[in-house]
Amino acid sequence: MAPKLPPLRGLAPLCVILLLAVGVVTSRRPEPYYGRLIGHLTQYAHGIRGTVYAVDESTVFIKGFAYDGTGPDAYFWVGDSPQPSPEGTLVPYPEDYSSRDPPILSAHSNTDILLKLPAGKRLRDIKWISVWCRRFTVNFGDVFIPAGLDPPRPRVLPEFKRLAHGLRSGNISVLDAKTFYIPNLHYDGAGPDAYFWVGNGSEPNPFGTKVPNEMGSLNPLRGYQGEDIEIQLPAKLTAYDVDWLAVWCVEYRHNFGHVYIPKDLDVPPALGQTKITPAWWYNPTSSTTSKTPHSATNNCKEILDKRLQVRWEIQGDQVQITLSARLRKEQYMAFGISGAEGRPAMLGADVVVAYWDSRANQPRVADYTITHLAQCDGERGVCPDQRLGGSNDAVLVTGRQRDGVTTITYRRPLAAAEPSRDREVLSSRSQSIIAAFGPLNSRSEANAHSFMDTTRHDVQLDFGAQSDNACIGLAELDELGPGAWPARVLSGVTNFTARIGPAGGRRGYTPITGHPSWGIAWYINDQLIPEIYVERGKTYTFYVEGGDDRTNPARYHPFYISDSSEGGFGQKKEEEQRKQRVFAGVAYDNEGYPFPTAVGRYCEWTHKSVDQANASPTFEQYVRTLQLECAPGDPATLVWTVAHETPDLLYYQCYTHNNLGWKIHVVDPGTAVPKPGDQKARINAAHRICPVASTTFVLVITLLNIAVR
Repeated sequence: MAPKLPPLRGLAPLCVILLLAVGVVTSRRPEPYYGRLIGHLTQYAHGIRGTVYAVDESTVFIKGFAYDGTGPDAYFWVGDSPQPSPEGTLVPYPEDYSSRDPPILSAHSNTDILLKLPAGKRLRDIKWISVWCRRFTVNFGDVFIPAGLDPPRPRVLPEFKRLAHGLRSGNISVLDAKTFYIPNLHYDGAGPDAYFWVGNGSEPNPFGTKVPNEMGSLNPLRGYQGEDIEIQLPAKLTAYDVDWLAVWCVEYRHNFGHVYIPKDLDVPPALGQTKITPAWWYNPTSSTTSKTPHSATNNCKEILDKRLQVRWEIQGDQVQITLSARLRKEQYMAFGISGAEGRPAMLGADVVVAYWDSRANQPRVADYTITHLAQCDGERGVCPDQRLGGSNDAVLVTGRQRDGVTTITYRRPLAAAEPSRDREVLSSRSQSIIAAFGPLNSRSEANAHSFMDTTRHDVQLDFGAQSDNACIGLAELDELGPGAWPARVLSGVTNFTARIGPAGGRRGYTPITGHPSWGIAWYINDQLIPEIYVERGKTYTFYVEGGDDRTNPARYHPFYISDSSEGGFGQKKEEEQRKQRVFAGVAYDNEGYPFPTAVGRYCEWTHKSVDQANASPTFEQYVRTLQLECAPGDPATLVWTVAHETPDLLYYQCYTHNNLGWKIHVVDPGTAVPKPGDQKARINAAHRICPVASTTFVLVITLLNIAVR
């Protein structure tokens, strides 16, 4: 048995000071940092000025660029000839432009400029950067690339350490000083308060900082099934400021897995050159234009009798829209611009139909034109634009189904891409919108909806608004979610296995017990927190597989029996421990310090994909979505003889964590005890403990039986 370490008594203030000290952010890279210095622009004409840096292999940054703007045909220009010449290559600035030809360079005064080399060129492929006038073949100013220049590069790190909740990934990359690329991310989503988390110190700890997810949201993390995502550090925090990136449960202070950031990091600065691609949760092979990360929009409106929630945000020349609703199978939700201003007109409307493709298990969006109030016949009707020879201007961003709510996010242009089919989205004032629910036909196209399932009066939406939020939020929309599974019962059994498994979301641990959960619970004989019945004077054996690696708290769950409904004896202070009575699983060393005795190998029921609790009407169905994974080693054996003076109600618990276990009912020999489906035995057992309450309950049952007859 491993030696037991006594509590560090009297050192709490010192520990706090040390933790606070490691939490102080001290950057390993002097700020501001713009990359590797290339040199200063040499001025020949038109007031050219600026300091040039290599951001990465294909990007340069010009700090404090100046140019009077009077050259008739001036551009940024690069080449590999000994001196700037007409044989160079034009570098468009700005990179994104709507005209057919790149814009002529305009006047600048102390402007910071980011230049992306075109056509796959890298700095090692060029010898100079110039401000060049094509019409008169004149060099207004230039800088030469130093020989042997070694620009900063992304750094590849190991994968996430696999500690809890099925967290794993591919090798993580630091793309720039603020951006992490996490490929093939898996996480079961069952942690109640889990976030991407960065901080300082030798191990992840509570003194960290939340990092927004791939959508810029600080909501608790969802489940991931092998997705490739990119996340960015918040505010002024950079990768040089932190020692690790983790997935961390804030409420329960648990580390689900982490990766360390090396101290010799030399990655590109974060100057906006790294474009974040939104997570393609269900279609990772799709291609889309990269976009800068955005924070979650504050614009939200509920329509269709509060059954449809619409969130929106203008992003450049696009609008991003998120629709959320409780859809039935093979049902769609539609949203768009009304065919007439001031009233809900379907005819002439420009809408997007969004639905969940149950056969492919993917979200879908399609741009529709309504030329006739009839089903599409291929020429007119309620038709997808593509079916009429047009283009689908609705671009899927993300989609998910959770807790009975389907949420789909898409983007569309503000402008009418096809004037004959599309309507402009206004950003300067409100405009009339329409929405509907309806069934899909066999082609997975929108079918006719009922009168009650569409907008029946004028609804105005200001797409250019900021913080126009009249929604109650999805958390409140989800209040009518699934109910708890019936409590499980184990009686007439003397041998038990104790393993770890998921808490069962809103059907499992918390609704059954009324206690908070951090995502896992005891599975006794492979059932989620059953109520166990034991008899006084009998001996019972528990084969415990809760983990024996005390260096990994997420996989270290010694088993013990107590009168505490909370548990967690080992994490309690001495005065709190004295309030618990322990009946098995804890011993004391020669100095009087407690230690757990039921410490065995780790076995866990894990999700095959993401947590399916809310979609599983019964626990038996839920178990089929799980798989048992066991570490090498042997279970611990806990033998407990129930003394005659043992109280009527005890609890099996985890020694190191709160709220993993549930009830043990202690009865006298011969007492009738519940069995699955045996309501009478349950009432008799309750009557022995609380005769008044159980008599009332029997009376209610009797009256109900009379009423039925």
